[in-house]
Amino acid sequence: MLTDPIADMLTRLRNALRIKADKVDIPISKMKLEIAKILKEEGFIRAYKILKDRKHGILRIIPKYVDNQSVITGLKRVSKPGRRYYVGKDRIPIVMGGLGVAILTTSRGIMSDKTCRRDGVGGEVICYVW
Repeated sequence: MLTDPIADMLTRLRNALRIKADKVDIPISKMKLEIAKILKEEGFIRAYKILKDRKHGILRIIPKYVDNQSVITGLKRVSKPGRRYYVGKDRIPIVMGGLGVAILTTSRGIMSDKTCRRDGVGGEVICYVW
């Protein structure tokens, strides 16, 4: 049992990008699936698929590379189980001067920082991707 499955997802993705892997397999959850959707919408990954296992599903993420370099240069877990980080609608962080994206969980679901600013909602900052 993992104490922080989101940190595990980010670490698996980070490790796969270091070795320039074609795919990353992660145990699926609703939150991980929503994070993968945001990464796809923002152009950080090429695709994601849901694979069926005997007992559980697997989320397969296909990273995006340009000129043999990963599009994702950094991943950082912000809110952790021991220290939650909440922001209001006026304090949503800007990642890498707007080149990156902050992923937040709000009362309306999991959203990117741009969507939160547009809709005027705050929440818990899950991670930064740049």
